[in-house]
Amino acid sequence: MSAIPGTESEMIVTPLRRSPSLARVLPLIALALLALLPFAIGEYFVNLASQVIIAVVFASSLNLLAGYGGLTSLGHAAFLGISAYTSAWLATKLGLGHAITAPAALLVTTLMGMLFGWISLRATGLGFLMLTLALSQIVWGLAYRLVNVTNGDNGISGLTRPHPFGWNLDLSNNYYWFSLLVGALCIWLMKRLVESAFGASLRGTRDQPRRMEALGYHVWAIRWTTFVISSFFAGVAGLLYVWFNKYIHPSVTAVPVSAEALLSVIAGGAGTVYGPALGAVIVVILKNYASAFIERWNMMLGLVFLFIVIFMPAGLVAGLTSAWRRVRGGRA
Repeated sequence: MSAIPGTESEMIVTPLRRSPSLARVLPLIALALLALLPFAIGEYFVNLASQVIIAVVFASSLNLLAGYGGLTSLGHAAFLGISAYTSAWLATKLGLGHAITAPAALLVTTLMGMLFGWISLRATGLGFLMLTLALSQIVWGLAYRLVNVTNGDNGISGLTRPHPFGWNLDLSNNYYWFSLLVGALCIWLMKRLVESAFGASLRGTRDQPRRMEALGYHVWAIRWTTFVISSFFAGVAGLLYVWFNKYIHPSVTAVPVSAEALLSVIAGGAGTVYGPALGAVIVVILKNYASAFIERWNMMLGLVFLFIVIFMPAGLVAGLTSAWRRVRGGRA
């Protein structure tokens, strides 16, 4: 409906027309501010920010499955570990360079995602949750028992970081910018995916699977494709993780790692693009920074999560957005 110039209706319609452009500009502004972050903070906080970016990519990959697909998984850490271990093993045992180990790690992780998805999607709901948990535990057990491959409880050490185009990623600032670039690219790709026709069909399988079947959509194939794509992005997070730490241990495939990512998704807002990123920031900061000052940081994390669930059941992004709309409505 068109607005009459000079009337009150025009004052209401005009801001709504400007909101889409504002939504496109704000992420770019945030990315620019994040790129300037190393100039304002010390090396410790730069490394902490790099860990946050890795957690953001990992949580966002799980959000594709749990938030948009409605398939809650407790075994997502398996893909993080498979990618990291594949890269580490090819580098230490075969002496291959990063130009080969990185694509190989992503390929192996994606293939395992195909297999795990084919097995897990035989069930839905609680059955799917238990199958992903069981498969993750198998990976965790193999990481401890296959000593010839994973070096067992000692892990694989002595790893190096890549130097793309001569860019020295051993420097904390450079690795942060590299992680920020990769993380921003991953978020953009996932955003394009969920906003596409495939993303709409994925949300349809989450909300009305029977109706989607009746309309001719192959629900299982859509979910399986999402599972595979989700595993790929988790593999990207695994590469960033192993390059950052230059070390990999079986504990990275454990259930708590998957639980932290799931907590990030729920706290930030499942089914939103930037919600898992906000949740990952809270979880990583409490885990790495607050734990240095507060002995019971796990209890603080639980209290924060409890607060979000009670007062913002849809997550931080939805809660803050709703609060902002109420403020704007009050001002109007």
